[in-house]
Amino acid sequence: MRRTLFEPEHEEFRSTVRTFFEKECVPFAAEWERDGKVDREVWRKAGARGLLGWEVPEEFGGSGISDFRFNQILSEEYWATGTVGVGFALQNDIMAPYMIDLTTDEQKRRWLPGFVSGDMITAIAMSEPGAGSDVRGIATTARREGDEYVINGSKTFISNGLLSDLVMVACKTDPSAGHKGMSLIMVEAGTPGFTKGRKLDKIGQHSADTAELHFEDVRVPVENLIGEEGKGFYQLMRNLPKERLGIAVHAVAASRRAYELTLAYAKEREAFGQAIGSFQVNRHALAEIRAKVEVMEVYLDQCVLAANAGELTSEEAASAKWWTTETQWEVVDRCLQLHGGYGYINEYEIARLWRDSRVQRLYGGTTEIMKDLVGRSMGL
Repeated sequence: MRRTLFEPEHEEFRSTVRTFFEKECVPFAAEWERDGKVDREVWRKAGARGLLGWEVPEEFGGSGISDFRFNQILSEEYWATGTVGVGFALQNDIMAPYMIDLTTDEQKRRWLPGFVSGDMITAIAMSEPGAGSDVRGIATTARREGDEYVINGSKTFISNGLLSDLVMVACKTDPSAGHKGMSLIMVEAGTPGFTKGRKLDKIGQHSADTAELHFEDVRVPVENLIGEEGKGFYQLMRNLPKERLGIAVHAVAASRRAYELTLAYAKEREAFGQAIGSFQVNRHALAEIRAKVEVMEVYLDQCVLAANAGELTSEEAASAKWWTTETQWEVVDRCLQLHGGYGYINEYEIARLWRDSRVQRLYGGTTEIMKDLVGRSMGL
């Protein structure tokens, strides 16, 4: 189905992105998967090509362009080229709104140039060992002492955790006030008491940096407060729809990649003297997969337009997140099945896509949490 979402400047950007991923990332995919991390230099190369922080005002190194279609293209080409591990989407989709909309002029001058150049990799620390999807239940505290906050606590499942130079930490500045006592505070790598724990051994996304972070009497200046004290929960809730939209973009792009790999395999692989795609059961399966991918894509494109217009609601983003990620799992699992025994062999990309896809139904809010959010919005 023909897509009408993109303008010529978007297609020009797509060409730049695809060339970058094919040249700077794809040749190193196996190495990054084996090493469990990506080369930091690829971030600087991305910054030099204008692939990071384009929403940042021009005076701080960006282009001042706020259009989620560019975010969408970056993620689509990431999957379309078989790239692995790089956390550009976290920087562009999740952290950019905090870095641009909630920072002071002094903070912008201090952080945004590096954010755009790739010299400063960012992360957001919300999840804790005792509070996963329950943001209200975080236990990390930040006690005010004069002109400093003293932070204590632990975080887990932190993407970009080990590579990060700047971590936005969700913590309780007033533990007695519940979620109304939550604040967001930036902690810079190397600050005494801030330690990066082990790299988590995940089922998939092996080259993607996911870690534990620990804070023991970490002192940071009050100038590192993001937005208003006590408003952190509301700031997180305001930005979560775009985070979930970004996850949905990944879901659709990964599904299309799986479909295209499987279609090519079904045309080439022979069994009983004919291409496996010519068997009716397989032909029907591929027809169903293509329809699911195209329906997801149409739905997603409308969500992106709504986001650009400032009309995407938290319920719509939650719906997009859970439906596309659940459908992604159906698609990728069926594509692996169509590869037969070879689908279970790690040298085939479909095996990695299968492993990497499972987490999509968990992070950014589990499917169950998303459905409950939508259900409550219906007055139930």
